[in-house]
Amino acid sequence: MQEYIVVEQSLELQGEAQLVGAKNAVLVIMSSLVLTAGKSVLTNVPASNDVLQMISLLESLGAHVIFNQETHTLSVDTTNVDRWQVNPEIMKKMRASVLVMGPLLARFGRAELAIPGGCLLGARPIDYHLKNFEKMGVIIRMVDDELHASCSRLHAQRLILEYPSVGATENLMMAATLTPGITSIVNAALEPEVYDLIEVLQKMGAKINIVSSATIMIEGVTNLSPVNHAIIPDRLEAGTLLIATAITGGSIALPQARADHLDLVLYKLEEMGHSVTIGENGRGVWFKATKTPRAVSFKTTPYPGFPTDLQAPMMAAQCLAQGTSIIEETVFENRLLHVAQLQKIGANITIKDNKAIIAGVDSFKGVPVAATDIRASCALVLAGLVAQGTTVMSNTHHWKRGYEALEKKLNALGAHIKFVEE
Repeated sequence: MQEYIVVEQSLELQGEAQLVGAKNAVLVIMSSLVLTAGKSVLTNVPASNDVLQMISLLESLGAHVIFNQETHTLSVDTTNVDRWQVNPEIMKKMRASVLVMGPLLARFGRAELAIPGGCLLGARPIDYHLKNFEKMGVIIRMVDDELHASCSRLHAQRLILEYPSVGATENLMMAATLTPGITSIVNAALEPEVYDLIEVLQKMGAKINIVSSATIMIEGVTNLSPVNHAIIPDRLEAGTLLIATAITGGSIALPQARADHLDLVLYKLEEMGHSVTIGENGRGVWFKATKTPRAVSFKTTPYPGFPTDLQAPMMAAQCLAQGTSIIEETVFENRLLHVAQLQKIGANITIKDNKAIIAGVDSFKGVPVAATDIRASCALVLAGLVAQGTTVMSNTHHWKRGYEALEKKLNALGAHIKFVEE
């Protein structure tokens, strides 16, 4: 059986939507629980396929996990975690699985894992992780297709990242929490999801400080304790809902959205001519779309720049805006694969190196398309909302990996989206 997402034209989405916890925060926070022995409880956990894969990973290490998908509550007891070999099949399905490497090295001095898989966004090398683990005293060998890492003990070091990699920052920071001495991570990533992880680690008893604009200092402790923690709202889901409303010419209220996590996204939406109202203390976003959106250009960069994870949906919106825009992708070299699919629907896009030059068109026409990654799936569904006729998207697993039933939230706003098997 082949599964598809079928989208009918759905203009002027209207209403209010609640946000789930951030996928990019919950996966690493779940990994961090390996640093503890005992029962932790996480709330506001999205029931996405990647979360379910991470549950399987933790269970394979010996954890006892209970997930109530209705209340979005995840209970993880790591008392009996006694293995450091990660199931290769799980590793190949999800890049975030590499984030257990740091916790396993800190707890056992060993980790065996396959090269992680996931979306085909480019090289996304884990060299930043591996080189710095080696500086901390880890011996890394390739055995067939697996990484075998071991150390007698981890050593505190001054670690330098050539690029502010979120995953490397998180992995190294988790390992450093139980490493005697003071470890510093220079040119660290400081995304909201990294801050959420820091808050969790501090609740566990870790000593972590951000001492300059991009340096994290970690003073190792002897042990960490289980935690209770609510995952931050997903800024990427919020951004997606805002762009969906923008492209369809509607209005939406997101009372849980953190405006400070969406600064540049909101700025660009306002630059297009849309109306944005922010609630007290930056909590909550109220949005009304203009009927005559202007094209705007942007470049993806690490936070607080424009997020690469919203580049594809925002590109779909630019395709129907008045004028010409230029979108430059600087984070992932393969994150323009959705361009060919948008062109099928009727977009006028020219690719030059890592830039997409977009001339606005009057309309889209629904055709069969294929998602190439999580965020591309979102762009294509959003394009389908305004396309004349029916849009049918294959490779639905990308959509399910990144979102918890986002189609239901969009349908509640007036969209017509359904899954079909044939």
